[in-house]
Amino acid sequence: MALEIKVKKPTEGELKEKGIKGWPIWEKEISTFDWSYDSEETCYFLDGAVTVTPKGGAPVSFGKGDLVVFPKGMKCVWDIKQPVRKHYHFA
Repeated sequence: MALEIKVKKPTEGELKEKGIKGWPIWEKEISTFDWSYDSEETCYFLDGAVTVTPKGGAPVSFGKGDLVVFPKGMKCVWDIKQPVRKHYHFA
């Protein structure tokens, strides 16, 4: 079974409930790189545009305003098309 990237547009209420605006911020320039997840990551994109291709899976695109969950154990390739700024949290 392939690991799935979950993407949604959260409400302001969801952002407050999860405390997302208090999470650390990660920034990255336009680039392409391999990545793997040792634990689940939830992130909220403040800026940017990205396509992530899971190993053996279809590409998933997202960006500003998206809440994205990457599952533990996923190996993927990040293709950052516009510079990224995101809040992140590892479970």
